[in-house]
Amino acid sequence: METKSGEEAGGQNPLSLFELSGAVVSSVMGRVEKEVWALPGPILKGILPLLNIYYLERIEETAVKKGLSTQPIWCKLWFDIMKTRPSRLESIKCWRKKFLETFFSNVLRGILDVSSHQRLNDPCFLPLLYTSQHVTQLTIYNMLEGISELMAEHNQEVLDRLAVSLQALTFRHLLPTGQSTRQQLSWFLHRLIHHGAVDHLSMYSWPDPDPALLALILKMSAGVWHPGKTPTNQETFCQLCRKKFINQSQKLEHEHKPLWGQNTQFHRSAAGQCSGKERKSEKMLPRVSQGAVVGCENAAQSVSTSCETLKDPVDCGVGCSPPQSRRQHSTSSETDVASPSCSPNKTSPHVPPLEIPQKRCKVATTKNHSCCQRTGKAPTDSEDLYDFVFAVAREEQEKALSSRRRVGEGKNPTDCSFVPSEPASDSDAACAAGARLVGITSMKSVGHFRSVATLEVFSIPLTRNTCQMLGNLLSSWVSLKTLVLTLNGLGLGIFNILAGLRALSRHSDYSLRVVRISDMFSHVPCMNLVHSFLRAVPLLQILLVSFDLKTAPEWNKSEESWDMLFLQEEIPEGHLEQLEIRFPREPLQTSHLIPVLKASRSLQSLSLDSVAISCPQEVGLLLHALKEYSPNLKKLSFHDVNLSGHSKEVLLLLQDPVLQEITFSFCRLFENCTAELFSEIINVVKKNSSLKTLRIPGNRLGNHRLVAVADIFSEDSCCSICHLDVSSNCIKPDGLLEFAKKLEGYIAQQHREQIRLTQLCLYQNWLDQDATTAQEALWRLKAICNVVSDTWDASQAFADYISVM
Repeated sequence: METKSGEEAGGQNPLSLFELSGAVVSSVMGRVEKEVWALPGPILKGILPLLNIYYLERIEETAVKKGLSTQPIWCKLWFDIMKTRPSRLESIKCWRKKFLETFFSNVLRGILDVSSHQRLNDPCFLPLLYTSQHVTQLTIYNMLEGISELMAEHNQEVLDRLAVSLQALTFRHLLPTGQSTRQQLSWFLHRLIHHGAVDHLSMYSWPDPDPALLALILKMSAGVWHPGKTPTNQETFCQLCRKKFINQSQKLEHEHKPLWGQNTQFHRSAAGQCSGKERKSEKMLPRVSQGAVVGCENAAQSVSTSCETLKDPVDCGVGCSPPQSRRQHSTSSETDVASPSCSPNKTSPHVPPLEIPQKRCKVATTKNHSCCQRTGKAPTDSEDLYDFVFAVAREEQEKALSSRRRVGEGKNPTDCSFVPSEPASDSDAACAAGARLVGITSMKSVGHFRSVATLEVFSIPLTRNTCQMLGNLLSSWVSLKTLVLTLNGLGLGIFNILAGLRALSRHSDYSLRVVRISDMFSHVPCMNLVHSFLRAVPLLQILLVSFDLKTAPEWNKSEESWDMLFLQEEIPEGHLEQLEIRFPREPLQTSHLIPVLKASRSLQSLSLDSVAISCPQEVGLLLHALKEYSPNLKKLSFHDVNLSGHSKEVLLLLQDPVLQEITFSFCRLFENCTAELFSEIINVVKKNSSLKTLRIPGNRLGNHRLVAVADIFSEDSCCSICHLDVSSNCIKPDGLLEFAKKLEGYIAQQHREQIRLTQLCLYQNWLDQDATTAQEALWRLKAICNVVSDTWDASQAFADYISVM
């Protein structure tokens, strides 16, 4: 660390002897680090602000043991170096982590020069390497800046550390990229997702997405990779994949050794018997899976290959032969490739035991073909392995189900995939069994890796083809817990998503519990989608369906058919705990919501947004349905719903003994409210001891009603409200000051602990009209509770509102 000499520093700003000594110590920390750690707490406290970020990070544990906190130092470093103010919505629990994480990202992108500040530059430390252990969130921008740097050989250790620490990966504002950049990205995602700890992947603001790049990110996130399509060389093989599949192959060989018999003797005999033309097992062929066909073709060389062969480099360990083997295989004659024989002398001896299965082909059933013959040529790399995997999986499942019905429970599991019409010989059965085992190994090994648990896609248009691909991915994405799709222009592509989720729910171990779908235009009524999602994924715990506008032409044409198709089917009993619906100004139809409430007895939170009340009785029916079918409901929210004519229902909600949180946001609650009615509302809230949170933003509360709200906390009140939100209520400084004084009076009359108010929200009120009075009011309120406010310019906001009218 470079520091100024004592004379130079003292010439500019005279320092004390202690500060001069501390500056010298900080400059030689590389030699006296352990001695500094042993210093007493008071002395160490004066040295900490002088250390560079590397030694400050290293001394953290010692400082905590001595009762010292480095948080103020990291906070000051943030404002001195980053020169930005964190978002007010961001809750920063650790400034040290916040600084080091942002420092890593800025250095990686090249927007922060470590030589620009003496506390960032130390020749003993590599910035990226040292701070990578603190990075749990990383954002990649534009042209994927930083990917090439992280994939460089000299940063291999940085990537290894990120694979352990990084949990959330975000892509923002991506731009079209070249093939080489996509290849680097595929290896980058392979390391951090498939062999790392990344569990949360987000994509933001991509107005014109590159289809190839978007497909790559989605498939890698789902744990599906096509290594055969990735140009590789022998120096870039993934060691982790190689080790994993060596272990799997050894385990498989050990498990099936008693079944196979004497190693290579079995394969030679099986191969010889498979090459005959008059086989009784040929009638089985229409029911043999492609995995079995591939396995039978390679049975001779696959299982006879020893573990030594497995140690040869393979393409990420997923079954691709090394370059040399591929060259030898490609130079062989076409006759050898399509040969019907399973004999080992017809195939390349260098092919590793885990082969990438070829695309599904028709199997001949005539006597002139052997049991292992395929029709057509081997597919090229451009063919989609992913589609093949799912096609095979579906056909395998259908055949297994039909076979079990025909064979019965007494049959051997290895024979359940087909029913021979004639008794097969022992050698035929051995060949079929061995082929099926090898085929299953290849099928399960190819392209299936660890996947993320959370996928978020914001402001990225998804075409119908992309929705279809995403639906296919979702159908087997068993580790996915949270799916968030926002402003994607899904349109009717939502049905591809639903189809994928419906297929996913057939897996007994699927993890999906949270789905959030929000878009600008609704092509289907919201309640229909709610019904569809709950039927498709019965184990959902959180569901959000949100649309801003209704697409009239498509909707009106099929509205009756949607009702007939979706709303008459029964919703299975589920585990839904939170339901949020944003209607595109649709009328409230309680009859459509009742089946959802019946099937969701565990519902704890319900939010209805932008719903139109065309019939006054609907609100009463809704409250009756909530009381009958949702006994555990604790949170109820209405936003942008006109409740000015439903004061009776509002009073019933406020005195509910179960609800703990009630929100009336921009509901015009007090538009026509008389003094008597408002007084009745205050009295009801005072008697409700279960209510903890009351949010009434945007309801034209005004100064006089705000002062009356203070009576909720009077001496004779049983109120337990801890969180009160009166934002956007036309509150002026003088009204707020009177409200604060009234609260202080109630505190003086009783014990402080009886007033449980801990947070007061005052966003977007007219506090700028009298800054002095507002500051006094806020000062008094902050002595009582935590006050959350802003510097909102009411006049500018009003001008903006007028300009868009």
